[in-house]
Amino acid sequence: MSTKASINIRGKKIGDEEKVYIVAEIGINHNGSIDIAKKMIDGAVFAGCDAVKFQKRTPELCVPKDQWNIERDTPWGRMTYIDYRHKMEFSKEQYYIIDSYCREKGIDWFASCWDEESVNFIEQFDPPLYKAASASLTDINLLVKMQSTKKPLIISTGMSTLEEITEAVSLLEQDKLLIAHSTSAYPCPPNELNLKMINTLKELFPGIPIGYSGHETGLAPTWAAVAMGASFIERHITLDRAMWGTDQAASVEIMGLYRLVSNIRDIEKSFGDGIKKVYISELTSRKKLRKVNPALPSKQVA
Repeated sequence: MSTKASINIRGKKIGDEEKVYIVAEIGINHNGSIDIAKKMIDGAVFAGCDAVKFQKRTPELCVPKDQWNIERDTPWGRMTYIDYRHKMEFSKEQYYIIDSYCREKGIDWFASCWDEESVNFIEQFDPPLYKAASASLTDINLLVKMQSTKKPLIISTGMSTLEEITEAVSLLEQDKLLIAHSTSAYPCPPNELNLKMINTLKELFPGIPIGYSGHETGLAPTWAAVAMGASFIERHITLDRAMWGTDQAASVEIMGLYRLVSNIRDIEKSFGDGIKKVYISELTSRKKLRKVNPALPSKQVA
């Protein structure tokens, strides 16, 4: 008998036979603007998402030193890459605004931390869980640091071999671990989504909730991931896919997000329980079209 994977996130369960937990990934699509971030939070609430997610980096730790002084064009004009990375990071005061705003709106928020110092920073706000980006899957010290907070941890598996995934899982506490199937291409072509990996991960790690972090354009593959058993979903969101930024093209605009969530909830309703029955709504058709006695034992009618 297979183990039913389930993890509690502040009263909401993520796992097999639970409601799909839907994360709107704001990431860095806010372009350093707290006002844009608030509008994206509003959009996620409007769409019915369970959580929004940000990304947190300490630029000096995450940007290779030989790239610090390379100049590039940015929304703030031409500047060095290290200065640009600082512009994209919210301050402690701004995260307090985000924390208060999300509490007011009744939506969870958390972050992908790209370095251990960032974990200490985000932990000040007591998030319900953490996420490790695909790039961090082999940074075991960082993964262990996030798990040391005793919060659930999602690891994303893009750009990774099965051996790297298995090694990371073996070194982590599995009772508070979630795994997101992903392909790290932005946007990702359909032939590289490989959604059957959801089933592969479920078979390999039956006690761990398996989800899907999608970077495709369009919504259909994400709906397919839910139908295949993904217990949580993450999609990048944006106010406008034409906005400045590398992740915008692989993101979902707010009305698309609304459709995504609404149809996921319809998919969940359509699953049923796998027990064949004749529904009351079918009885009129049965009586009219079947050339047999339409009467059924009551226990077979739903």
